[in-house]
Amino acid sequence: MKSRKYKFIIRSMRPWEKFEEFGLWFIVNLEGSFCLNSMDGADCYQAEHPGRNDHETMILASKGVEFLVSAEGKEVPLTHGDGKTICLYFSANWCRPCKAFTPQLVQLYNNLLKKTGEKLEIIFVSFDRDEESFKEHFKGMPWLAVPFNLNLHRRLSHHFNVHHIPSLIPLCSDGKSEENAVDLIEEYGADAFPFTRKRREELKAIDEAKRQGGKLEELLACEGRNYAISKDGRKIPVSELIGKTIGLYFGAYWCPPSRIFTLRLIEAYTELVIAQKQPFEVIFISTDRDRDEFDCSLSTMPWLAIPYEDKIRQDLRRIFEIKGIPSLVLIGVDGKIISTNGRALVSSYGAMAFPFTESRIAGIEAALREEGGSLPRVVRDPKHEHELKLDMARAYRCDACEKQGKFWAFSCDVCDYDLHPACVEEIF
Repeated sequence: MKSRKYKFIIRSMRPWEKFEEFGLWFIVNLEGSFCLNSMDGADCYQAEHPGRNDHETMILASKGVEFLVSAEGKEVPLTHGDGKTICLYFSANWCRPCKAFTPQLVQLYNNLLKKTGEKLEIIFVSFDRDEESFKEHFKGMPWLAVPFNLNLHRRLSHHFNVHHIPSLIPLCSDGKSEENAVDLIEEYGADAFPFTRKRREELKAIDEAKRQGGKLEELLACEGRNYAISKDGRKIPVSELIGKTIGLYFGAYWCPPSRIFTLRLIEAYTELVIAQKQPFEVIFISTDRDRDEFDCSLSTMPWLAIPYEDKIRQDLRRIFEIKGIPSLVLIGVDGKIISTNGRALVSSYGAMAFPFTESRIAGIEAALREEGGSLPRVVRDPKHEHELKLDMARAYRCDACEKQGKFWAFSCDVCDYDLHPACVEEIF
């Protein structure tokens, strides 16, 4: 420590601050003189302030935060956060994801404080480039902030390993930090409180229990609603769905593939429910952008839906890990999952796939292989100049009878020309 540079730093910084940029340990003031110590910043600060046990705010003090500020510019002591769950919110006015997430966080914060009385304190740490931007972003927040200081914010982001924004970092009672809670809040909302690893694991366990539990009412109903709705406004109790094969249909009016698949699903549904009277029901889980789109979607569907305002829609997307639409999750009469790829089953086999079990699909595929084995590999049609090869197609239009076909076809590799196997027999 003979360097003048280090002597200046020691004199100009607080005794509990860490010199990360110089790879040094911590500076402790012992009877008026400075020395190196291997304790972390919070421990050093506690040594300087032995009467304080609020580790959450001590970590802020150890990084040089002397007070907090309100949106009105008033200074608030760090002790304001004592006894509360403290989360540091790293955000910036220039960041679009931050501006999208902040209103969601404000709503969650207000709900937790007003409805449940939870002791939560969020502290804004700005990533803005100047103080005016900081003030503009901060004015819409109902919580406190660390005063705008680029060096101070840099130290905090370095300490908490903040590599992107928005980030919401909960502080533990031992002064340590939890994982970024932004994703957790986006998935679970207020249920995510207090945003700890333990709470994350609890919520995942609840999701898995609902996914595998075999209880439709726990999966589809919620407090204040034990029914699904139809397009004509009827409310069908979830209890009436027990014992049926259920398709959870995730789709949206704005999505062209969803609109196409809806037509195929309607065809299968009509055959199963209306013609065959099979115990089958579909529940629409909307991913529409607004209520008008939801109403447009439901108006075309002969089945039921979860109400648009219901949070269960988001919960079901999370529970079944829906990454894209359209998607159809099939649940058996015992309430257990049959398939998460019901879209492929309905698209390939339609109503004949019911009840969508592995044994049923295996039976269909075996029958198709047997049928294909009895057909010639190549045929010729007197009305067509090229040879026609045996092929498998999900859907096609026969050029002889002009009717729709699926599965086996005789197709031309050169032209868009297809024949039903039955039509080939009629020709020859």
